[in-house]
Amino acid sequence: MRLAAPPIPPLPSHQLFVFLLQAGVLVLLAVLCGRLAARLGMPAVAGELCVGILLGPTVLGNVSPAAAHWLLPRDTGQFHLLDAVGQIGVLLLVGITGVEMDAALVRRRGVTALGVGAGGLLLPFGLGYAAGWAAPASLLPDGADRPVFALFVAVALSVSALPVIAKILTDMHLIHRDVGQLTLAAGMVDDVVGWILLSVVSAMAVGGGMGGDHLVMPLLATALVLTVAFCVLRPLANRVMKAAEHTSDTAVVVGTVTAFVLLCAAATQALGLEAMFGAFLAGMLISSGPRSLRARLAPLRTVVLAVFAPLFFATAGLRLDLSALTHPATLAAGAALLLVAVVGKVAGVFVGARAVGVGTWESVALGGALNARGVIQLVVAAAGLRIGVLNSASYTLIVLVAVITSLMAPPLLRWSMRHIEHTPEEQLRLHDRSVLDWKPADQTPDAHV
Repeated sequence: MRLAAPPIPPLPSHQLFVFLLQAGVLVLLAVLCGRLAARLGMPAVAGELCVGILLGPTVLGNVSPAAAHWLLPRDTGQFHLLDAVGQIGVLLLVGITGVEMDAALVRRRGVTALGVGAGGLLLPFGLGYAAGWAAPASLLPDGADRPVFALFVAVALSVSALPVIAKILTDMHLIHRDVGQLTLAAGMVDDVVGWILLSVVSAMAVGGGMGGDHLVMPLLATALVLTVAFCVLRPLANRVMKAAEHTSDTAVVVGTVTAFVLLCAAATQALGLEAMFGAFLAGMLISSGPRSLRARLAPLRTVVLAVFAPLFFATAGLRLDLSALTHPATLAAGAALLLVAVVGKVAGVFVGARAVGVGTWESVALGGALNARGVIQLVVAAAGLRIGVLNSASYTLIVLVAVITSLMAPPLLRWSMRHIEHTPEEQLRLHDRSVLDWKPADQTPDAHV
């Protein structure tokens, strides 16, 4: 007779204690640094991104190595606990961003979004490829292939960070503006193409060549996802959301939406695409349902924006070590890479936007917003380190570009948006979105902030 397998033991007590301590400290500092950033006229995400730099090897690791090792022991399993919670947070953030998308605007301005996205991809990709060829040999791992390294740098400089952009637009109350909606749509174009390119380059690095499957399979997977999403899942999601709309239990609505976002993310991850792609599509499918349902998602939005998203952004900087910049050659290469990244993305988006009829200041705002690489470039950099395309120095430079470009986006947006007037459609969209905002207890249910 076969005996039943013994139960899996729970998480060890000390490992649980360290995880709870890390999560609590990171969330607390993220809130405090986010508030400080807001007082300085920056979105909260700017301060949240800096928390990891303060607690990581750059600051705490140099000031007090013992304290850094005690709080953040270099244990892969321990760190992956934070990663797992952070991934849940960023997927829900991207899903909520998709919910707040104006599907009608995306359909009406789809060609415009494609033009903006294409401009933001082509020029940075070309400049990044050239930068990869010109990079000093010290930035390449031993035995690395220069063409593959150059392609990887090109991909890293082409992507935009949809989660960071969404958080910036939310913090600056711009997500309801036409520029904000167009930024998200164009950013989605950049992300889809960027993840396909990353799949291709990673396959080249691992497989040692460019086979047909390395290009065809990601394209087929993307086509399959889009077909299933809009032909099968959209009517199904509409029925589920209409049923959820009639329930009086908000927990059922929040739980259903959360499960839908995570399952769609799991589906795209299983197909070799990025999980955030599936989460964003899930949010867009939900947004095509009853508009009144968005008000029921206020608790989910509050928890994600107040806890999970700050934890993710704080965790993102923990792997960054700026001590590599003490070498003059690395510092010069970093400055050059940052210049190429900013000029390529801002100029590329501006030219692409103007080519499809977007106004001058709107084009500037789009370039400033899409210049934020943030967590997407962090994921790309981690992939490059894992497959041996990057070494520690080149990894640090790419992550540094991600952080700096994310901090540059808010002032560029604030400067350009001063010259853009509100439209009646934006006012209506703001009214619809206001039901998602927090309402004090003394307000009536119909009051909006």
